[in-house]
Amino acid sequence: MHQEPAVSLSTDSRTAAGQADQTALLYELEPVVEANLNRHLSVAKEWFPHAYVPWSQGRDFDGPLGGEAWEPGQSKLDETARTSLILNLLTEDNLPSYHHEIALLFGRDGAWGSWVHRWTAEEGRHGTAIRDYLLTTRAVDPVALERARMNHMSTGYVSMNSRQLVNSVAYVSFQELATRISHRNTGNYSGDPLCEQLLARVAADENLHMVFYRNLLSAAFDAAPDTVMEAVLDVVKRFEMPGATVENYTRKSVQIALAGIYNLRIHHDEVLIPVLRHVRALERTDLGPRGERAREELSGVLDALDAAARRFEEKRDARLARRAQAGA
Repeated sequence: MHQEPAVSLSTDSRTAAGQADQTALLYELEPVVEANLNRHLSVAKEWFPHAYVPWSQGRDFDGPLGGEAWEPGQSKLDETARTSLILNLLTEDNLPSYHHEIALLFGRDGAWGSWVHRWTAEEGRHGTAIRDYLLTTRAVDPVALERARMNHMSTGYVSMNSRQLVNSVAYVSFQELATRISHRNTGNYSGDPLCEQLLARVAADENLHMVFYRNLLSAAFDAAPDTVMEAVLDVVKRFEMPGATVENYTRKSVQIALAGIYNLRIHHDEVLIPVLRHVRALERTDLGPRGERAREELSGVLDALDAAARRFEEKRDARLARRAQAGA
């Protein structure tokens, strides 16, 4: 009897097969995208960036207009609030790169394309509003801010999930929620009611974006549970915010973490766990061997993150106690 020789798929063949699966899922999820786009349009509230900026506080800067140069005493915000606002703004500034990434991945046709353009249009308001607020209130050094924007945008942004539909949907489900929390907590921390009001409005947009992607992730789980569980595991293990390429990001993120704006405890308790609970990632009964292995590893990763969050809290509390003792 003639027997065909065993065939080992090349890397190129496996890549092509994976891309074919991604394309098939893209088409399979289009009705879900359309339904959730319609839902989004029905609940999204129109708002205008100019209405949240205290223009009456504005005055000319130095330069061609011969105004007053900026100096730190003009800001109502402390250093941590400024750092968080600038980091959030620079993250929003990279919108052209984000649009490029998702347009390549999701396409520009049909419901997917309509969502890509709608999401981009809504996100564009955020950077406009935050920058106008910061400059009008003289909250930050305008020269340093513009230099930071040029530097950050010149490096662009390439997603770690580039050309991976499932990974990208999982990533943005977590990332949009993380961004919402970061904006909202920054506003609360700022001590400025105008800043808090503006960032609450921005956070409301981010929440709707999170709901859209979270619903899509849930549908993807139902369509391909093992593949999605592996994608979720990969994203949780390698997660980083899109602003991670901002200059001195590590120092800035530590400062923000110590202030309670965004840290490991918030990431674990208020971002990862709520999304995973909503899509029933840890309770699903439709997983095969691949999915079960990924879920078991995911549980271990979550336990490790929880332990790291506890260590962070212990170090933070000890630091605060030392400061209090020194100031007594």
